Amino acid sequence: MKKVLFLFLLHFVISACVPVPTAEPTATAYAPYRITPEDNPYAPQTSDLGMQIASVTITSVSLLERLDLTPPRVAVSILGSMPSVCNELRINVNLPDENYRIFIEMYSLVNPDVQCDNVFQQFEASVLLGTYSSGRYTVWINEGLVGDFVSY
Repeated sequence: MKKVLFLFLLHFVISACVPVPTAEPTATAYAPYRITPEDNPYAPQTSDLGMQIASVTITSVSLLERLDLTPPRVAVSILGSMPSVCNELRINVNLPDENYRIFIEMYSLVNPDVQCDNVFQQFEASVLLGTYSSGRYTVWINEGLVGDFVSY
């Protein structure tokens, strides 16, 4: 009996010196976010409520790094056309999603009560995207991939 008690106490003393395993901390991935927005002259407005949504034809799109600004930012430059001279261009820049994708919606608006000739209206637009948290972002316009940029 003394031998069993001795072995039990010995086991208890030795096991008290062994550290208890703890869970390893995991790296936490933070969701991307826009730090500061930019003024967008083509953003949707409250006066758009009575207007009819129309399409735009995009001819070319490019992402430009604006190193002349502090902090450096990315601008989206777009060339295209709208169905008539009465259409107004709208560009809605959404917040980035959890996969670092920035979706931009482009469309035009027209007043349904105004008769207008169907003469294509060319446009050239440029919108600054603002500053974003660190990461590599992809930019999509009307569900089409435009390009990517890295924010530091």
